[in-house]
Amino acid sequence: MLMSSSDKAATLIYGPNGFRVVRPGHFVVCAMSGIPVHLEELRYWSVDRQEAYASAELSTRRTLEDL
Repeated sequence: MLMSSSDKAATLIYGPNGFRVVRPGHFVVCAMSGIPVHLEELRYWSVDRQEAYASAELSTRRTLEDL
């Protein structure tokens, strides 16, 4: 069975002002919750960890883990 790019996660490189698509797809998986986040809705990520987050709360929680 053929899979379309909407059926698989994208691979991204996260930068300070945006991200670059390395492998096409329509979503990434939140590093904290495992929830799929559509690329159009992706607003939170860590450049240092190269991780995506589904919400500001999850991003903040992940950051506080290092303190």
